[in-house]
Amino acid sequence: MELITDTDGLAAACTRLAASPFVTVDTEFMRETTYYPKLCLIQMASREEAILVDPLAPGLDLAPFLALMANEAVVKVFHSARQDLEIVWILGRLIPAPLFDTQVAAMVCGYGDSVSYEQLANDLAKARIDKSSRFTDWSRRPLSDAQLAYALSDVTHLVAVYDALEAKLAETGRRSWLEEEMAVLTSPETYAAEPETAYRRLAGRVRKARELAVLIEVAAWREREAQTRDVPRQRVMKDDAVVEIAVTQPRDAAALGRLRALPNGFERSRAAEPVLAAVKQGLDRDPATVVMPERRGGRGQTGATVDLLKVLLKAVCEEEGVATKIVATVDDLEAIAEDDAADVPALHGWRRTLFGERALALKQGGLMLGLRDGRVVVEQAAEA
Repeated sequence: MELITDTDGLAAACTRLAASPFVTVDTEFMRETTYYPKLCLIQMASREEAILVDPLAPGLDLAPFLALMANEAVVKVFHSARQDLEIVWILGRLIPAPLFDTQVAAMVCGYGDSVSYEQLANDLAKARIDKSSRFTDWSRRPLSDAQLAYALSDVTHLVAVYDALEAKLAETGRRSWLEEEMAVLTSPETYAAEPETAYRRLAGRVRKARELAVLIEVAAWREREAQTRDVPRQRVMKDDAVVEIAVTQPRDAAALGRLRALPNGFERSRAAEPVLAAVKQGLDRDPATVVMPERRGGRGQTGATVDLLKVLLKAVCEEEGVATKIVATVDDLEAIAEDDAADVPALHGWRRTLFGERALALKQGGLMLGLRDGRVVVEQAAEA
């Protein structure tokens, strides 16, 4: 099998692939020791051919690959696309379009939550994937024949998977459902790692506006530091340490040295001064300008309703042949339990038609749940 290592070869291959209505795409990368993913291999296939590209080859220019990703006449087919799309965004500040994610399409078509590529390849392409090279160091050269064969199988079987899911979407009339899901994946905001928003992953672990203000600044410092050094953010500072600093708000090096979540001697490191500056910047901020994340009320009054909605969701999704994860989250159900007009995806678009209306009817006593032959059934409630 050919491994493309020069720009001319890549350009010729991308020209051929651009004549196809779609191209299946996958990447292999490493990021255990870096902030940004290190792209190590690109795999692409059409019905006519499959190619491997070595992005680590000296002098190789990936411009032809990026041009293909931007070519709107060719559908780009990925499985579980998010990390692959992040790499393309980092390389060329573009999102491949039009886009088809077979994992999302499989959920729409009833193959369960977060179905694996191996399962889809087995079910839809009648192929078995050799996983022996799954956990490998893709940055080492030369790559073995087994590694290359495994990598190539990630896009060759994806052709048959794509064909089968396309047919299923046409049969069920659910293409619009998939297009709605693709909107999140094709938004640049999904991949733009802005230091100013890095706090959001940890915001639920603080309780006061002043704590959140400090968290915002310290998390932003950590993110910038990780990006500048190209190391994982946890290597710069652990999440627990960021939260502890936000809660305790140390004003000097001695206070930093007393924090349990920081390594010994951190207060004497070069990072101590900018961390203390970030704390001060957070404390100088007017707490009235800090918007605390919305917290759901306790489940004391709505817990039973949420439990019933979970049963309803499972029953509806089994009946309709769609994954529960793509229809509603637990947060959605809690919000619906508290408010009939909650602004959640489950009460908008196709989700409202499929599930949301029934959820509201259940709350209002218009539906009832029962068991028949071991299965949950949804029925209209008898009128009083």
